[in-house]
Amino acid sequence: MKIISLIGARPQFIKEAIVNKELKEKENIKEIIVHSGQHYDFNMSDVFFKVLNIQKPDYFLNVGSGLHGEMTGKIMIEFEKVVLKEKPVIILVYGETNTTLAGAVVGAKLKIPVAHIEPGIRQEPKDMPEEINRTLTDHVSTFLFCPSKLSVKNLEKEGITKGVYFVGEVMYDLYLEMEDKFKYDIFRELKLKENEYIVMTLHRDFNANKKERVKEYNFEKYLEKVKVIEPIDYLNLTELIKKSWKILTDSGGLQKEAYFAKKRAIVVMPDTGWRKLIEVG
Repeated sequence: MKIISLIGARPQFIKEAIVNKELKEKENIKEIIVHSGQHYDFNMSDVFFKVLNIQKPDYFLNVGSGLHGEMTGKIMIEFEKVVLKEKPVIILVYGETNTTLAGAVVGAKLKIPVAHIEPGIRQEPKDMPEEINRTLTDHVSTFLFCPSKLSVKNLEKEGITKGVYFVGEVMYDLYLEMEDKFKYDIFRELKLKENEYIVMTLHRDFNANKKERVKEYNFEKYLEKVKVIEPIDYLNLTELIKKSWKILTDSGGLQKEAYFAKKRAIVVMPDTGWRKLIEVG
């Protein structure tokens, strides 16, 4: 039985790592990994396969960066060719990237069941690219593997009840799996002191692309203390989080990873889809 997993961005590599481990143990299942190339440099892609022991992708679509429509369209064109060749019984998509939406639409159009891992998360503003991707993917998926009971309820409100399963947080499964392998390399290299620094990641268009955010959040006086580094692998980043004072982020994944490490996360967004984290503190 063939299953295709379509991935292309850091959060998807992390989720795929634990799924890939489980599928390897099933003798009657062959998982074919397709990498869209959405995140395509070594630090955002290849290093994750090496560090997390994910099998090498069977196909690399090499779409690279681009406008949302351009990227999504390119992935659909190339991914459809792979699907028609391999004829899988199911397609796995993860999260809420352009890769996610492209894979879901291809599967739905070809009448191949789509399984969405991490559906049902809803947040404002509704016009965020990620929010659009996830919502549309939910509505064309056959199976929806939810990380929380709230995500199940969100789907119910939209009339999606068939094929919905509450399975828990796959990112936590990986965290527990890798906890004794976290690295100290980057912590030592940056000469940091435990509980005396903040880990900050920003990537949303309303944060990363606007200089006025620096003034709005009163960051100007702190700029000289900011160390900008290249993207790092999962093990080093998780160790940085564990030893930090707090996390400042607009990433859904980093909010969860901060919680796993028992660290406070300051969310630089109008809303968070992970409301349970606020409830439990």
